[in-house]
Amino acid sequence: MTVRGPMRILITGMSGTGKSTVVAELARRGHRAIDLDDNQWSAWMPADGDPTGANPGHDWLWREDRVDRLLADAGDAPLFVGGCASNMGRFIGRFDRIVLLTAPVDTLLQRLASRQTNPYGKRPEEVARILENRRLFEPRLRRAATHEIDTATPLDLVIDRIRALPEER
Repeated sequence: MTVRGPMRILITGMSGTGKSTVVAELARRGHRAIDLDDNQWSAWMPADGDPTGANPGHDWLWREDRVDRLLADAGDAPLFVGGCASNMGRFIGRFDRIVLLTAPVDTLLQRLASRQTNPYGKRPEEVARILENRRLFEPRLRRAATHEIDTATPLDLVIDRIRALPEER
C-alpha cells in the first residue's frame, strides 16, 4: 500500500470496547488522538426509530463538516481518530488503517456498568440496544477493518499494537 502524507488511523468498535480509553492513552503518550464521541465532534441528529436506545428519534452522529476538516488537515504526524457512528461510512476511504476493537460480552457489560466518563449503557434498554447493535453491526465493522484487537488484553499491549501501525507502510 502506498500512503501519501500523514497516516490516518480509525479506532472503532461497539460501545464498551475501549475506544475512548485507547484514544485518551494515545493522547497522554503524545500522539495526536481525537475522540469523535466528544460533543465537539458528534451530536444528536434526528433519525427514525431509536438507534441507540438513549434518545428516541435521534442518532449520535459525527459532525461531518468538522470531521471532514480534521481529516483534510491531518498534520505531519499520524492521526489517531476514535469513534463509531452510523454516518462514518462516508469517511472510511480516507483512513489508511481501520482498527476494530472488540471484547467479550461479559467484559463489555462490566465496562458499561462501571465506567464513569460516559453514562450511556447504564439503563437496561441501552444495554439491550448495545448488544443488538453489536450483533448487527460488528460484523460490518470487521469486514471494513484492516486490524482487529481484543481489548480484554492489557491496555499497554493494545496501545503497543496501535502505535506500531504507522510503521506498517
